[in-house]
Formats: sequence, structure tokens, C-alpha cells
Amino acid sequence: MPVGGKETPGRGREGRGGAGGMGEVGQGGGMTEFQTMPFHLETERLVLRPWAESDAPVFCSLLAERGEGKPPEDRIRKAIGGFLAATETTGIALLPIVRRAEGDFIGYCGLIVGRASLEEPEIAYELFERVHGNGYATEAAAAVVEAARATGRERLWSTVGTWNAPSLRVLEKLGFTRDRVTTEEKGEVFWLTRTLR
Repeated sequence: MPVGGKETPGRGREGRGGAGGMGEVGQGGGMTEFQTMPFHLETERLVLRPWAESDAPVFCSLLAERGEGKPPEDRIRKAIGGFLAATETTGIALLPIVRRAEGDFIGYCGLIVGRASLEEPEIAYELFERVHGNGYATEAAAAVVEAARATGRERLWSTVGTWNAPSLRVLEKLGFTRDRVTTEEKGEVFWLTRTLR
């Protein structure tokens, strides 16, 4: 469920889950009657915090793991600016994940409009392959689910490539259930949903 896939939906391996790729991260829409999502979340091992321009180089490296080449850093700096602007407009956020003990950026997790809506957003996540298998995606996504509940929303969505078994396991651990399958340009996609009330 990466903003896209490697624990981001649509493309990823255990590292992506949630909604489509970076081009689909746009939050779209304006503010609603919902509370603003907390933009700083902490778990036992992780901190999810707002983006900083200094995240661009490591974010480029994460995106390069998708096998589509390393994106230009200036493009990623603009994308980070877009994430921050969208957060102000929508009240939901995609947040970098940093390990508490090591202090290193290991991916991102949060809420996006993606293929869903501002009222019922998608959860998206993507982590470096080197940290897969440690439960970080589940831990970060659980914190985001609780943050979404605190906004007053009633349901979340996630879209994941049918081949992305690790992301499906993360979502199922969090109580997401399969709703339907659609066929897209890059293959079949599971739509999963989770009630928050």
C-alpha cells in the first residue's frame, strides 16, 4: 500500500500497501466535517511525523526500490511540498516513518484520497525492503487506523495488487476485509475496507 505499492496498494511488495503510486498520492478535495488527523504519531518503535525537505534524498532511494529507476531529487522535493499542501487542505496526511532507536527514515504511512474519497480515504504505506519482516508496516498502519478513527471517519479503504501477499497480510491483521477485485493497467487490484466504528 505504498502511495502506490510496496506496502502501498496497487504495486507493492510487503513494502507497499494502500493506494496507487506516487502519481496517485494527490489528496484532492477540501476540508470536510471531520477532525484533522494528528500529524505526529508515536508507537513503541516508530515515530510518524510531517515531511521535511531533507527527506527528499532518502525518499528517492525508497522509490528507486520499485525498479523504475531513481527519480530526480528536485521532482521529489516538489512532491513533498505537494504532500504538505494537501495535508493543509484535506486534514489527512501521508507521514514519514522513522525508527525511534536508530533515527532512520524507513518509509511512509498515512491516509490519502487515492482511489477512494476524502470522507473514506485510503491507507497507504511503503517501506524499504531492508526492514521488511519486522512488523513495522503493521505497527505504523495500526497507528494510522487509530488516527483515522479519531477524525470521526467511519471507514477506510486500501487497494493492493493481488500479487502483493505481504501487504494483504498486513491489512488483514488490521481488520481490513476484501470488498472486490478490479482490473487495471498493471493488473488485478483488491479493494479492501475497514469499518472504524
